Amino acid sequence: MERVRVALLGCGSVGSQVAAALAAGSESVHELSARAGATIELVGVAVRDASTPREGVDDELLTTDAEGLVTRADVVVELIGGLEPARSLLLKAFEHGASVVTGNKALLAAHGRELHAAADAAGVDLYFEAAVAGAIPIIRPLRESLAGDRVERVLGIVNGTTNFVLDEMDSRGASFDDAVSRAQELGYAEADPTADVDGWDAAAKAAILATLAFHTPVTLDDVHREGIRGVSAEDVAAAREAGAVVKLLAVAERTTGQDDDGAAFEGVQARVHPVLLSRDHPLASVRGAYNAVFVEAAGAGDLMFYGQGAGGRPTASAVLGDLVTLARHRQDGSQGPRVLGHADLPVLPTDAVRTRYQVRLVVADRPGVLAAVAQAFAAHGVSIETVRQRPSVAGALAGDGGVASLVVVTHTAADAALAGCVADLSELDAVASVASVLRVEGDS
Repeated sequence: MERVRVALLGCGSVGSQVAAALAAGSESVHELSARAGATIELVGVAVRDASTPREGVDDELLTTDAEGLVTRADVVVELIGGLEPARSLLLKAFEHGASVVTGNKALLAAHGRELHAAADAAGVDLYFEAAVAGAIPIIRPLRESLAGDRVERVLGIVNGTTNFVLDEMDSRGASFDDAVSRAQELGYAEADPTADVDGWDAAAKAAILATLAFHTPVTLDDVHREGIRGVSAEDVAAAREAGAVVKLLAVAERTTGQDDDGAAFEGVQARVHPVLLSRDHPLASVRGAYNAVFVEAAGAGDLMFYGQGAGGRPTASAVLGDLVTLARHRQDGSQGPRVLGHADLPVLPTDAVRTRYQVRLVVADRPGVLAAVAQAFAAHGVSIETVRQRPSVAGALAGDGGVASLVVVTHTAADAALAGCVADLSELDAVASVASVLRVEGDS
């Protein structure tokens, strides 16, 4: 069989699993080679410090010369993360005729168009199943299986840390801080959880999903991002009373905008934010640190992909699957499907989004407050679907005897209209605070 030389960039939690699977003489590399129809040979592992032994990795394979390594490989597996030197190394790999497997979501979200163009120009492959949702096969279905369909919307729980935190708040009544601390203790969250809880990780994945689903280049800068720091125990309790759960979702969808003359046109919208999700929705049952992606397509209907979205072994599984595919392509001289931006739809701003909302207010517990609140919604053309008053709580507002929590769920409204409504509500004397605003998905 033809020999396929593999260069591995990075030997962390995922890279070490890939290196172990490709160890010379191992049963796993023989099995992978048989599936690929080519002899897969690991020719080097680029690391920062080659003097430090890596368990299961031949010391002779370790090198700090990543640039030199990529020039003598047929397939480069990039698992170092970040933008540089990853971007430069992948461009060099393409220049030398190597295909690439990467799990680098940040790089693809920032420089995906450039990298895909470089791979196409070189006649090689760029595969990245591991970049979104770990072991869950979602990239290939969007890229290939649904190529003959029209995807309307993609909803994803694509960050295990935030899903674990919100699940702890829902199932155990934990506070946000306590849930984050528990996630750190269990290894689900980093010491600095910013990338997860502020939505950066999910936003990069949303950009990738939107690019594939709608054949339109979408970057991280195009994605509206809100994290979960503002989600309180009271929000989660109110959701539970309404038969719903709070989830951080990555949402990518086709939507309609209007030009200056009022003519409608089709566009794309991508966003990440907490949502109030009906417990009847399939995504509501995704617990702990698991991930799931829900796809709505014109022909195929509703599809859901579920599994482990992170971790060394699950993510390495996705990397090795891509590697086997690229080794097959190398063997038979073929190339996988390109990521085309032929639709090139405009990416619409968040204020063009139309959805339902739950607005939780802390108000004076006295007659006439509801009428004033309803008037504020009506003034901005936002129709109210339901209103619930939660039990009064201790406190005073401008001399009143107490305050109450008012939970308002709207019909579908524009984001801009809702923002104006919230601004007016904040100015009402009877409103102590707008405690939270959550978008609503599903039937809640």
